[in-house]
Amino acid sequence: MRRVLAGLAAIVVIGSASAQAIEVRWPDIASTPLPRSVEAGGTVYVDRGLVASGSLAAGTVDLLGDTLGSFSSLSIEPGTWKREGDTYTGVLWTLPDRGRNDPEHDVFFDYRGRMHRFRVRLSLASDGKGRFDLVPEGGTVLRDFNGNPFTGAEPRGGTLRERGIVLPAPASGIGAGKVSLDAESLQFTRDGGFYVGDEYAANVYRFGADGRLDGVIVPPRAVQPLDANGKPDFTSLRPPATGRRNNQGVEGMAMSPDGTRLFVVLQSALVQDSAPGDASGRALTRVLVYDTSRNAVPSRPIAHYVVRLPVYDDKGAGGTPNRTAAQSEIRVLDDHRFLMLARDGAGWGAEGDRPIVFKSVLLVDTSGATNLAGTAYETATTSVRVAGGDLRPNIRPASSTPLVDLLDPADLARFGLAIDAASPGKALLSEKWEAMDLVSALDPAHPDEWFLIVGNDNDFVAKHCVMDGQRCDSAIDNDNRILVYRLTLPGMRSTAASHHH
Repeated sequence: MRRVLAGLAAIVVIGSASAQAIEVRWPDIASTPLPRSVEAGGTVYVDRGLVASGSLAAGTVDLLGDTLGSFSSLSIEPGTWKREGDTYTGVLWTLPDRGRNDPEHDVFFDYRGRMHRFRVRLSLASDGKGRFDLVPEGGTVLRDFNGNPFTGAEPRGGTLRERGIVLPAPASGIGAGKVSLDAESLQFTRDGGFYVGDEYAANVYRFGADGRLDGVIVPPRAVQPLDANGKPDFTSLRPPATGRRNNQGVEGMAMSPDGTRLFVVLQSALVQDSAPGDASGRALTRVLVYDTSRNAVPSRPIAHYVVRLPVYDDKGAGGTPNRTAAQSEIRVLDDHRFLMLARDGAGWGAEGDRPIVFKSVLLVDTSGATNLAGTAYETATTSVRVAGGDLRPNIRPASSTPLVDLLDPADLARFGLAIDAASPGKALLSEKWEAMDLVSALDPAHPDEWFLIVGNDNDFVAKHCVMDGQRCDSAIDNDNRILVYRLTLPGMRSTAASHHH
């Protein structure tokens, strides 16, 4: 796998393409001019840079009267994306997570699970500084099997059972008796329904077009948060004995363009796959692939892979990596390739003053990876690591290579953004970029051209914040932002383009 990429000095690629580790010791800042290309599997993919941006004020109020927090995930509604000249329009749905919260001080709200609907307009410009305008148009409240709203409240040790499935639910206090949902990933289906990926249980919830739950993909035992006795342990306040790490659930989830494969990616390594010590030991995360062609909620994956996340030095000072660049969203290109957004924890809205060192969209290919479906790595809690060491030598991870480097100072500056807080007159790039979607450029002369829409999760951080009728003000406004990149993605045209319009 060959890269013609910025910031090569910042990245150390260890081993062969199939077992590479991306180590970021210095800020991975793009230094070569756009367009930038990478070659993978004999195909050349091109990042043509930013073509538009947009924002929504942090204090915007949503359909239920709460501060509108987004974008933990976003998706253009299939069938709505249209082009007229240099203007594109569509309906955008976004997913907030669990509402304003402060786990350290035990602050949670009975935040009803919902999706936000926007009418959007992408206006390209001859000078390359296009606009992405969002107009809120209400949304949909999510409801469980019984028609009750979900809650964002911390479940602690509580559970309830619906249709035989054990689900997280506060036993008392805020949100009692409701299913706890921390929604992080969104994918529409062709019948108007949609999937939502969750952090608390690491479930994937299948909803009808009306927002009512009609099925649950329960993860395999390896992924389920379980206590030492093998019982569900859904709390977000500490890690379970095995399974998904707390607050590191189904952060990325998306379907192949032909509608037959649902890819689910955990935010970082499972507890049993984590190395002790600092957070750089969370790099070996899991990719589950489900066949949804006949059953919308399959009971087990048909494929199961390891993908190695980038690790970085959070001081950006050349030190040994001490953090994992968490996976925050995916979008699938075909039955074995997907784009994956991985990022550090620095930027506007983050605590402390760490420099921004890594925010990139990686191209991941599972075709050479070891399929763990049906093995003890999935049906039990066997670790993919050698005791005290790295990935077992008999397991080949998926390959990955950076495609879009969000840390391009010249490109960001055209849209009033910067990666250095000291840049005069520029807004600091926010911390949590967690949402992506791909839509066709609808250009018959260039059928491989796509727009990558990337959004941040602003964590409901606003100077004037309202949650469930209570004030939740912050010292700053962290606006909801959208960045739009133009990419060349050969081979997506046949199925994906028809899926979008």
